Amino acid sequence: QVQLVESGGGLVQAGGSLRLSCAASISILNRYDMGWFRQAPGKQRELVAAITPGGITNYADSVKGRFSISRDNTKNTVDLQMNSLKPEDTAVYYCNAQRLGYIAWGQGTQVTVSS
Repeated sequence: QVQLVESGGGLVQAGGSLRLSCAASISILNRYDMGWFRQAPGKQRELVAAITPGGITNYADSVKGRFSISRDNTKNTVDLQMNSLKPEDTAVYYCNAQRLGYIAWGQGTQVTVSS
């Protein structure tokens, strides 16, 4: 099993930046596709960014050019650098790990962007 713990959430003004971190409990995280999802009140959980073990990234259209996902397979961590934040980015952000049919989720960290 993979246990994920997110950190770095908080309150920031529009235009500001935050860096979210996800720490995994296992040393073989390099085998997993990693991602960040978010869920705002009244909305479905959506993919924000994803990264493969080989470093291929994918972003939601709404965050392209503003967010950047990265991973350190040695440290078993995945980060999400968020720049030029908008009030629309306000949500609970969840770290995700996937491999084959297995999916693991973190507990989530709140990101609030004030206007």
